[in-house]
Amino acid sequence: MRKTLLASAVSAALSLPAFVHAQTAPAAPAAAAPASPHTLTANLGLYSSYRFRGIDQTFGKPALQGGVDYSHSSGFYLGNWNSNVNSGAGYPSGNLEMDFYGGWKGAWGDWGLDVGAIYYYYPGTDAPAAAPITNPGRTASVHTGSVNNKEVYIGGSWKFLSLKYFHSVGDYFSVPHTGGSGYIDLSANYDLGDGWGVNGHIGHLNFKNYHNGRSNGDYTDWKLGVTKDISGWVIGAAYIGTNAKGSCTPNAAALVQPYCFGNNWTGATSMKNAGRDTLILSVSRTF
Repeated sequence: MRKTLLASAVSAALSLPAFVHAQTAPAAPAAAAPASPHTLTANLGLYSSYRFRGIDQTFGKPALQGGVDYSHSSGFYLGNWNSNVNSGAGYPSGNLEMDFYGGWKGAWGDWGLDVGAIYYYYPGTDAPAAAPITNPGRTASVHTGSVNNKEVYIGGSWKFLSLKYFHSVGDYFSVPHTGGSGYIDLSANYDLGDGWGVNGHIGHLNFKNYHNGRSNGDYTDWKLGVTKDISGWVIGAAYIGTNAKGSCTPNAAALVQPYCFGNNWTGATSMKNAGRDTLILSVSRTF
């Protein structure tokens, strides 16, 4: 009996360290959660003026802009972007631009491809067929109903360079008989390091079938800018110019030129060349 008890005690003593070791061994690290294939971001910016393809959309006044973007790891994306506008830029009774877009992006090393479509919508705009258009800068672009524009696009990129072509599906910003208008955009964005960047752009609009006297709507625009990232806030300055025909002085050859915009769609009290050269200051952030 004592032998049996002693043997049992020795056996228990010998097995105890193994038991204690098993209880105190570090647990295996938990497997890392897989990365989500979904990405959602938002952006917000304040600009001293809003230029769309080089043309003034706010009559030289500031613009508050922002939007949201969703992307999937497969390359598909959707987004919305918004800005205030001035009705004299061709948006009767409207003061807001809303863009909705979607497409697919892919990258192979330094090369990239982007294809998609975009819809420009101006809620509240209305141009009744019988309403007289008293803004002399817009006499060549009389249209009816709400203002909108639909485009498809395709673009390619290499390192810091990109080239993209936009093609209107239907009338370009609701101007009659201008379907098939196209815009080509060559851009460069170069990172200088330490938060600094430079960017440049040159674009050309082929405004199909748009004429005002002897002046057509085709033009070329350009931009040269610099940015500085400060704790996620991007401060920017850009010089923008065009050769758009925007003289507001009537003449026998062309009357008022097509890019002379008023401070209102009807009954404008002042006029400006919407394609004039200007300096744009901005502050923006992506969240």
